[in-house]
Amino acid sequence: MQKTPFLSLQQAQAIAKDVPTPFHIYDEKGIRENARRLAKAFAWNKGFKEYFAVKATPTPALLSILKEEGCGVDCSTYTELVLSEACGFTGSDVMFSSNVTPVQDMKKAYEMGAYINLDDYTHLDFLEKVAGLPDTVCCRYNPGGTFSLGNDIMDEPAQSKYGMTEEQMLQAFTRLKEKGVKHFGIHAFLASNTTSNDYYPVLAGILFRLAVRLHKATGAHIAFVNLSGGIGVDYLPEEPSSDIMKIGEGVRQQFEEILVPEGMDDVAIFTELGRYMLAPYGHLVATVLHEKHIQKEYIGLDACAANLMRPAMYGAYHHITVLGKEQQPCDHVYDVTGGLCENNDKFAIDRPLPKIEIGDMLVIHDTGAHGFSMGYNYNGKLRSAEVLLCEDGSHRVIRRAETELDYFATLDNTPYFAKIQEVLEEDKEKLAH
Repeated sequence: MQKTPFLSLQQAQAIAKDVPTPFHIYDEKGIRENARRLAKAFAWNKGFKEYFAVKATPTPALLSILKEEGCGVDCSTYTELVLSEACGFTGSDVMFSSNVTPVQDMKKAYEMGAYINLDDYTHLDFLEKVAGLPDTVCCRYNPGGTFSLGNDIMDEPAQSKYGMTEEQMLQAFTRLKEKGVKHFGIHAFLASNTTSNDYYPVLAGILFRLAVRLHKATGAHIAFVNLSGGIGVDYLPEEPSSDIMKIGEGVRQQFEEILVPEGMDDVAIFTELGRYMLAPYGHLVATVLHEKHIQKEYIGLDACAANLMRPAMYGAYHHITVLGKEQQPCDHVYDVTGGLCENNDKFAIDRPLPKIEIGDMLVIHDTGAHGFSMGYNYNGKLRSAEVLLCEDGSHRVIRRAETELDYFATLDNTPYFAKIQEVLEEDKEKLAH
């Protein structure tokens, strides 16, 4: 199987006249259609809401699209809260899930009226001391042990730094209820990037049963269960893709079997999807700068791990399409690299691709989440622009590329900054001539 890019060579070339490569580009049409599919899959639950994980792609134009489609946001830091507030998210449209939380962050979440998701039992006193206790409080659950689907171990919650034990959840609900908290939420994240349609239903069953036990033990009103993230995408072409309609139906069955008989049919279902919402609807577009023929065949791009670090950091697979050569045979084998002075700066190793020539434009797929957001400035590399491919086929820049002056801006209170500015201006004049 092949992955098909959402833009053509002609479109990429036209955009590159305005925005030099490399750049991240996002498909507005795909994003909106996907958000609507998710809403449809959980339409059976009257309180359903998706809280997009801002860390995945903290780009205002994209957050605004998701807001228009009825999504909220999941934030974990003060800066993410500020960004979300600037995009119009406030109150119950915001979920604040943090750990090792600074005072400033917790105060901001409280002032915004966000749902606060406490990561640890000791955070009860911390929240009350620095901000106060809202009417609704959520607590994050860690069951310990391993989490498995059938015979496959998906993750090890026992090794996770997040969440509380069930006994701590019980103590937290009891104390918070005594202090006047009226409504409670339950949250857990037990596996990452799973394309199994069983993950969410199994997780839902675990959390729904926990909700029943906590309700019976404390009398607490469980207002919502937050299934968090973890639904994956098919990075590999041969991987199965998640079927959100089957997933939603599986969660519904668990809801009907576990919560409804206990009179808890008013529980809202929340999700915090990042990767699933945006990853397939983003590409990193790059141009081939060099080729190298030694023990292996290398193709060097103007993009590098500073633009997309997942392959270098995790060995993650991202599919690559050579634009304009989609129908040509993949009869050449390359390592596709960037220009960092690090040997792990490779987007692909021993990848079969069509014959590549200098000047070819490549699309690196599935970069819409944890792509631009994980960028960095190592080696003096600058973060690239972000572009939106609009529904009508036009495009617009939604974040400009960094400049050298941006890179040096934090030196503005030193004597070096003025000299750097002089050098940059001199080089600019030389290039102009």
